[in-house]
Parts: sequence; structure tokens; C-alpha cells
Amino acid sequence: MWFASALIGLREGLEAALVVSILVAFLVKTERRHALRWVWLGVGVAVALSVGVGAILTYSTAQLTFEQQELLGGTLSIVAVGFVTAMIFWMRKASRTIAAELRGKLDEALDVGPVAVLVLSFFAVGREGLETAVFFYSTVQTAQGGTTEPLIGFSAGILVAVVLAYLIYRGAVRFDLGKFFTITGVLLVFVAAGVLGYGLHDLQEAAFLPGLTTLAFDASAVLPEDSWYGALLKGIFNYSQQTTVLQAVAWVAYVAIVLPLFLRPKKKATAPAAAAIKE
Repeated sequence: MWFASALIGLREGLEAALVVSILVAFLVKTERRHALRWVWLGVGVAVALSVGVGAILTYSTAQLTFEQQELLGGTLSIVAVGFVTAMIFWMRKASRTIAAELRGKLDEALDVGPVAVLVLSFFAVGREGLETAVFFYSTVQTAQGGTTEPLIGFSAGILVAVVLAYLIYRGAVRFDLGKFFTITGVLLVFVAAGVLGYGLHDLQEAAFLPGLTTLAFDASAVLPEDSWYGALLKGIFNYSQQTTVLQAVAWVAYVAIVLPLFLRPKKKATAPAAAAIKE
């Protein structure tokens, strides 16, 4: 699960880091550096809350019965799929105007006072953090044997995101963020489809949904999960060697509906997305 974890960490981390970069650049450019401490305080509170939510979700289910764990895990996996789906479509739509909108909101918050600046930065970053926390929990649930791969993947993805955002802010690197979000969005569609299938399987194991023993295929003989290629498919697409009909139908339906909608043509941005931070 390292790939899926790293991908979501990179994607969510870069979105949050770019938001912070836009806020900081605006304050620096308008000579209002005194408000930076309120931005950083809001960011710190959002990060702390997100880590706390992730820890609670991940480590507080030990007291639940097997069925309760599966019910909670399945439900949160489906919630995570909803978050990820909304995220990729939101960034597809908002990437052209996010900088101007954030600058406008921050200008209004500065007129209100420090608390408004703190709240703005908290919500701007907190949404990404909470989405990441829920997805992290669902990813940990899909991993087997108490592996640390999801944590390593998330940490690596977020670290790379922070470094990229800083380099973009400093002008050291420039690349087409629109293409980046399109490519990662396509990959996330397949990752989310796998998480959706796993979540439905959890609900079947919790006896909340029927069809646990009705398999679409059993590839354990030709494509076992414990082989290197099976582990690779499981880590990227959440492959399951024994897939129920419900899982298979949900996976195909999700990809068939979401991917074409995400890739449909859109109007070109009037300015490169990477330049938005500096404006």
C-alpha cells in the first residue's frame, strides 16, 4: 500500500502546501508580515487536529468486535472514496481561480482581525488534513500484518509535497501543475476504485451487505497476493485475489463513470497554474 499512501500524501500535501504558499506570498508582497504568525498558527492547529483524528481512527478500534471493526472500516473507506473523488474534481475546477479566491478571502480576514486570519488558514489546510486522515485509516485497514508501509508512504509523499511547494514558492522550479493534478487524478481514480471495493468487502464481512461468498473470480492460483506482482497490484490498485461480484461491479462502475467525467475537455486556464503563487 506504499504507492497509494505516497500518492495521496503527495496530492493532498501539495494542495495544502500550495494554499499556504499563496497566503504567505500575499502577506509578504503586501508588506503585512505581522499576520504571518496567525497563518502559521492556523496551519499548526489544522495539522495537529488532522494527526489526532488519524491516530484516534487508527488506534482506537482495538476494543471493537470483528464485525464492528469491519463495519467501521468499510464505512470509512467509502467516506474516503467520497473525499478523494470530491478532491480531484474540486482541484480540476478550482486550479484556475484558487489563488485569486484565497487572496480575496485573506484580504477580508485581515480587515476583520487576527482571529479571522487564523480561522481562514485553519480551514484552508484542515480540509486537506482531515481527508488525508480518513484515507490514511482506510489504507491502514487494507494493509496486512501491521505493516508500516502506509505510514512510510504518506510521510514520503507529504515530504516531497512540502519540498516541491517551497521550491515553487522560491522560484527554483516551475512545472505545469494542471498536468500534475490531471495525472495524479487519473491514478487516484483507480486507487479510489480499489478502496471502494475493499470497503464493500468489509461491509460484506460485517454481514451488512450480502454476497460475501459470491465470487466474480478467484485468481489465487495464477495471481496470488503474496507474489511480488500480486503485492504490487495490491499496493497500487488494492487488488484482491478473491473478488466478490459486488466488489467487481463497484470497481468497474466507479472507473467507468468517474474517469470519463474527470477527463472530459475543459477550458484552458488563462495563466499557468504555477505562476499563481507569485502573483
